[in-house]
Amino acid sequence: MQKRIDLNCDMGESFGAFKIGSDEELMKWITSANIACGAHAGDPHVMDRTVQLAKQYGVAIGAHPGFPDLAGFGRRVMDFSSDEIYRSVIYQIGSLQAFCHIHDVQMKHVKPHGALYNLAARNRQVADAIAKAVYDLDSSLVLFGLAGSELLAAGRAIGLAVASEVFADRSYQPDGSLTPRNQEGALIEDVNQAVTQVTQMVAAGEVKALNGETIAIEADTVCIHGDGTDPVRFVTKLRESLADDGMEVVTFDQN
Repeated sequence: MQKRIDLNCDMGESFGAFKIGSDEELMKWITSANIACGAHAGDPHVMDRTVQLAKQYGVAIGAHPGFPDLAGFGRRVMDFSSDEIYRSVIYQIGSLQAFCHIHDVQMKHVKPHGALYNLAARNRQVADAIAKAVYDLDSSLVLFGLAGSELLAAGRAIGLAVASEVFADRSYQPDGSLTPRNQEGALIEDVNQAVTQVTQMVAAGEVKALNGETIAIEADTVCIHGDGTDPVRFVTKLRESLADDGMEVVTFDQN
């Protein structure tokens, strides 16, 4: 049987006078877009344009809430209580839902960003706050989280559909966590290495950690990043290689 996989990308992360990523070029090659909601990146104008782009290319739209830290791009942990995380996530998802509404397109999923994502992967209290926010706002939304994480466990516990996310351009630790960005070898920029890793995760359900150990992993959706080195070449090469390996790229609800 042909293996199917969703390909997602963090998008809409430009803001004001600052352009980040190659959204329009990348949108042609992905199946799900995680759109920044104005906290770690993005603004109302960018959100509006990105929702329209996703609709134009038939890409599933998801909210991408993060810590409100423009200067740190949402990659620094902030000392928020569970209630503050809950309200912040609701606020951010709701803002993107408004643009989906005016463009008559349905939001499909939620994927936290950066430090919030990584914190929720290991901290059940944070994970529960995020899952509750998603469920209370719209229980039909699918919650994206790191494969094997507390966030996925929290989503399942509250009654959400979840999708196990793996990364094409990040290396892994033996416990299944992502290698921190400030460590050597955290980012995978060689597209051939990324293709090998994705194929191994999707087809075999395993990944080689940075120390060489092979660990089990579940893959429903694969993330690429639009702010890497030559991301358009990266994603086009990835799509070609996946097709050559008999893997069909479809939205996560078709897996």
